[in-house]
Amino acid sequence: MPIKLSQMALTAIFAAAATAASSHYGMVIPSDNMVDQEDGRSVSLTLSFSHPFEGDGMVLDEPVSFGVTHEGETTDLLGLLQEAEVMGQPGFVLDYPLEAPGTHAFAMEPQPYWEPGEDSFIIHYTKTYVSAYGEDGGWDAELGLRTEIVPVSKPFALWTGNAFQGVVMLDGEPVPHSDVEIEYYNEDGAAVAPSELMITQTVKADENGVFTYVAPRGGWWGFAALNTAPETMEHEGEDKAVELGAVVWVHFEDWMQR
Repeated sequence: MPIKLSQMALTAIFAAAATAASSHYGMVIPSDNMVDQEDGRSVSLTLSFSHPFEGDGMVLDEPVSFGVTHEGETTDLLGLLQEAEVMGQPGFVLDYPLEAPGTHAFAMEPQPYWEPGEDSFIIHYTKTYVSAYGEDGGWDAELGLRTEIVPVSKPFALWTGNAFQGVVMLDGEPVPHSDVEIEYYNEDGAAVAPSELMITQTVKADENGVFTYVAPRGGWWGFAALNTAPETMEHEGEDKAVELGAVVWVHFEDWMQR
């Protein structure tokens, strides 16, 4: 059902508090998220791990898994990834042929990343969606990842100023009141934040695990819902916490005029 937001609600969303430092994000960025016949019959994907607003890359080791889900069937693409440099650090690329219309959901599970600054491991289950040839069925399907953001709003064909909503899921259940960190992929470095507090914004999901955000400009926006795993992982003989991130990348389109 369409959601109408008052000006006060929009103001509250834009004014959401943020962490003082930019956050880590797993990234799966396609060359286009709405592919038409005239665009060709493939999409290029770039996989990385970074601080997206600052363009600060980090090492992405070969993922545990990478695949695409279309009409309920998942295809393993891990063996097709090619090593590449992304934001000055190791990442991966792939050209994927789009052989059928409909929604294609690409998802990556990375190797656990040890973050000394947080004294914990980070695992970001990362996905994005591509619509092929004008068909959009299946955009709201769960992929069965350990943690994921299931879209409530269609994750493509969004104008700047549209509200994007998603449900935070962990082990198959919605997670009430999860923190969701949001960051803009400042690919060309043109965006300038007046304060570090504006780099990573944070909203909180409601009691049903649903969050809402309105993007203030066009481009790629990353949404990362963060929770702590019940298990730990060993590092240098000590048990350490594991941050599980459900990450989805969504593109917003600026309004165009003739």
